[in-house]
Amino acid sequence: MYFGNQKFLVAGMSKSGESSARFLLGRGAQVYIYDDVLSENISQVCSSLERLGAKIVTAEKYEEAVSACNILVLSPGIPIDTALPISFRKQGKSIIGEEELGALYLRATAIAVTGTNGKTTTVSMMNDVLAAAGKKSVMCGNIGNPLVKEVENLAFGDFAVIEVSSFQLETLSSLRPHIAIITNITEDHLNRHYNMENYIFLKSKILRNMRESEFAVLNYDDPTVREFAKNTKAKTVYFSIQNKVDGAYFDSGALYYKGEKYLDIADMTVGGVHNVYNALACVAAAGVLGLDKAAVASAICSFKGIKHRIEKIREVNGVTYVDDSKGTNVDATVKAAQTMKTPTIILLGGKDKGYDYSPLFENFSSSNVIHAVIYGENRFKILGAAIKSGFSGVSMCADFTTAVKIAELIAKPGQTVLLSPASSSFDSFSNYEERGDAFKQIVENIREVRSFE
Repeated sequence: MYFGNQKFLVAGMSKSGESSARFLLGRGAQVYIYDDVLSENISQVCSSLERLGAKIVTAEKYEEAVSACNILVLSPGIPIDTALPISFRKQGKSIIGEEELGALYLRATAIAVTGTNGKTTTVSMMNDVLAAAGKKSVMCGNIGNPLVKEVENLAFGDFAVIEVSSFQLETLSSLRPHIAIITNITEDHLNRHYNMENYIFLKSKILRNMRESEFAVLNYDDPTVREFAKNTKAKTVYFSIQNKVDGAYFDSGALYYKGEKYLDIADMTVGGVHNVYNALACVAAAGVLGLDKAAVASAICSFKGIKHRIEKIREVNGVTYVDDSKGTNVDATVKAAQTMKTPTIILLGGKDKGYDYSPLFENFSSSNVIHAVIYGENRFKILGAAIKSGFSGVSMCADFTTAVKIAELIAKPGQTVLLSPASSSFDSFSNYEERGDAFKQIVENIREVRSFE
């Protein structure tokens, strides 16, 4: 692509939008920037880009910009079926995303990870595995570090470990990973993708460009993911807890790859079945790459987890507080609940993503969850699911801070308060990180009550 005579409209001034605009401006393109969200942070980003030569598009000049520009670079936060991309599509113009822009200029070997849950953990763990094996790698993509920001920093012998969301897959068509990992597929983002068929199709797109010389690392225990092997040219390498597959598998407390033992799960720092799956995916990818077994095992066993995913904040007044703000769908929250070892009060709620919440409460019966504090925009829908499922240990309020305070009052010494909302954060927060940080701040401010005899 010759940038000198191309006009780009970059829509959405989040991290991905800002990085895309900077990348394009640095290569001589004419760049228009637009965001319909007015905030101090967005204004600062726009002003900074304007000083570099970008043209700020206002709502009044919106249609003029659509007519003037050749290519729309769309933020993953903006659905593909909204007015702006539809206007471009009607004029037969190109629509791409930040990851697509980055993929066009990526020289490094790509290891792409998608799925409903486990993406961020798998990306982080895989990045540690590569580092332990002496490889230069960077984790990027949906993990919060835009791919386009890293492409110039990575050479042909390096690795880009890329988290890819379904939102990004809407506008991604050029990425050809050497290894694509699909962790699992359960209900998520149905408020955006409308039905499971669309969501599954988007996840399968990660395999579309792969050739016979590349590898699809698939979760054999997930029937939907397992079926993807039928529609890819790539070599299939499975990972499984339930079966001794041709790939990575669990057997008698240990993880193996093609018959060779890598590690005992008792030696892993992080617990839970979900983390065994994440580790198996990394063992499979490491096996494909022929990385040193001892280095791989050391990296996985010493991996401490990621922020906002079943992260212990503190114990105060005998109560343990755990941040799982990243649990934004039913399946993720069920997995978090199943890892709790003591009676647990769970915080649920936020912005609805189109789920049936009944399976959440049905699964609580086999966990240590004894009470749910429900809050947020979707609180009445979640309450309805609790009643339908016969789960009676429920409190409800409107806002997040009050919900945390109620959980603090209910919890007794020896119990746990778990934030795992099974919902998006967008009713009250910019993202799940902000919600998790707010939870942490409230918990840090809880005063220790000392008894005097």
